[in-house]
Amino acid sequence: MFKIEKAEIVNKTFRMDKRLVERLARVAQQENISVNALVIQCCTYALDNMEDKPEPK
Repeated sequence: MFKIEKAEIVNKTFRMDKRLVERLARVAQQENISVNALVIQCCTYALDNMEDKPEPK
């Protein structure tokens, strides 16, 4: 059976360096996506590709 699913969204505010925001805006425009979508993809990629760090003893 077809079921419509809706992702849970949370609004957060982050402070970022102006140059970083400008870079994100340029890339988003070039790729024809929103800055929000780009930030989500960047964060997801970074977290998924973090090097494992040993836990402190």
